[in-house]
Amino acid sequence: MLSEGIEQAFRSGELLLPVEPSAPVETVPASGVPVAVTVMMAVFVVAAILLLRNFLQILPLLADSIFRARGSTSLESSVRSSGDRNLIALVLTIPMILLAYRYRLYDPDFVQGMGDSARLLCVGGAIAAWILLRAILYVWFKPKRRYDFYQLSYRSGFTYWILLSIVMLLTSGVLFLFGTPDRLIRMVLYAEILTGFSVYLFRRAQILSLSCNHLRTFLYLCGLEILPAAALVISAVIL
Repeated sequence: MLSEGIEQAFRSGELLLPVEPSAPVETVPASGVPVAVTVMMAVFVVAAILLLRNFLQILPLLADSIFRARGSTSLESSVRSSGDRNLIALVLTIPMILLAYRYRLYDPDFVQGMGDSARLLCVGGAIAAWILLRAILYVWFKPKRRYDFYQLSYRSGFTYWILLSIVMLLTSGVLFLFGTPDRLIRMVLYAEILTGFSVYLFRRAQILSLSCNHLRTFLYLCGLEILPAAALVISAVIL
């Protein structure tokens, strides 16, 4: 009788667990870094290793451009050195885009709802548009004769782009290692951009003044540098 009661109890039991297997749980990637960021970082590291020797060779010329208005002349007089400088400036655009993306240096409202990859594309597009606008204005305002110093002042921008990139990379890296909040790092980077841009404007004005009067120099700076920079800032504030 006892055994029959036990068997009857198990027969009348109800199975509460689902019979069909549950759907597989989606795995979360170990890293939230977009693939595009990883690829850009890898490309930059490889290019930096390949160009390290070239950079060390032109470093004294780059430093001379900061302390002397005519320092850029020594750099431009060498085709190889100026070519290496331009290539290094191009490569350093990669980490500058990543810095602007990581610390939201360019952060208009329309990118807020985008994914990480789309936001990175917008940041890179904005910086590329700024560079392209400067190049277009340079060609547009280029004088028909006696444009040596005009060209020299424009190419000095590549030099200051390199120096600013290095300073910003070192600063952000050190502050990150010390656990500095992103907001404070962003403020420091903004201050470095403003300082570097101001020094560059001063040096470019000095170079232009070697062949232009003060009024023409001021107009060149407004059209060639201040206008593209203002367009970039306005797009970040209004859009």
